[in-house]
Amino acid sequence: MSYSNYPSAAPQDNPPAAPKNSNRGLIYGLLIAALLGTWGYIIWDKSKTKEVTTQLQAQLSTSDSSKGAIQTEYNSALQRLDELTSMNASMDSLVKTKDSEIGNMKKRIQTLLNKQNKTAADLAEAKRLINELNEKISGFVVEVETLRGENLQLKTDKQELTVQKEALQVQYDQTSAEKKVVEEKLDVASTLNASNINIVTIDERKNGKEKEKDVAKRVDKIRLSFNVFNRVGEEGTTKDVYVVITDPTGQVVSNEALGSGRFTTREEGERVFTKMSTLTFAAGKTTPVSIEWKPGAKFVEGAYKVEIYNNGFKIGEGSKTLRKGGLFS
Repeated sequence: MSYSNYPSAAPQDNPPAAPKNSNRGLIYGLLIAALLGTWGYIIWDKSKTKEVTTQLQAQLSTSDSSKGAIQTEYNSALQRLDELTSMNASMDSLVKTKDSEIGNMKKRIQTLLNKQNKTAADLAEAKRLINELNEKISGFVVEVETLRGENLQLKTDKQELTVQKEALQVQYDQTSAEKKVVEEKLDVASTLNASNINIVTIDERKNGKEKEKDVAKRVDKIRLSFNVFNRVGEEGTTKDVYVVITDPTGQVVSNEALGSGRFTTREEGERVFTKMSTLTFAAGKTTPVSIEWKPGAKFVEGAYKVEIYNNGFKIGEGSKTLRKGGLFS
């Protein structure tokens, strides 16, 4: 019958449903692939972020380490400078002369090291400045050592000069002592020698004539004559000769108005002299000397002592006795 073939037509419509299942699987696959890719990216990105963070931390650690190393180097330079200036006065003086330059350098280094957001360039500049500071310190040390060497040489030279000076002083003292002895000997040797001493008492007449008298009331003046001689001395040398006349009472006859005064002897100290005469002396030649004393008053009877001095020494003496005299004397 014709109805027996109709139901078999329905199964022929079922096969088109298969493409729907296939498309859904593809979509699921794509979604899963996209999800896996997203997770992969997230995982990669997280890993990359961690790597960057690690690098930044490493850089920061390196920066801090560099800063600490530079700070340590800077502190070491400062300590070295302080030790040199505290231990050596010359170094301290040298540093003070360049204090402004060093101060500016230290201030700049400290500013760079104290910056909150310091860069590699900041640290490099600080490093350069610290190296420059160390170079200056080394230069200071060289200069100080040079000064020490110079001071040591000066000290050695001074010691040698001191020794030489002491030796020269000893030699000078010896020479001076010898010279003094020689001068003293020459001085003593230059003392005049007096000879042919003659004492005359004179009566001056109204007519100007003179007559030798030994009666006290007739005598107006005393004349002393003698010769001097010495081989020591230069031509034309002047010599002072002092005459001391002592009267019968033991008193030195003197009158400042007539030229009397005081002089120093080598053995008796200071004495009063009656009359002084300056004469020109020629070495090796005999020089006659004549000295008069006229007091303006009559003499008294008795012995008059006459002493002659030169160069502090007594070179001669004599005496003259005047008598009382009679009515017609």
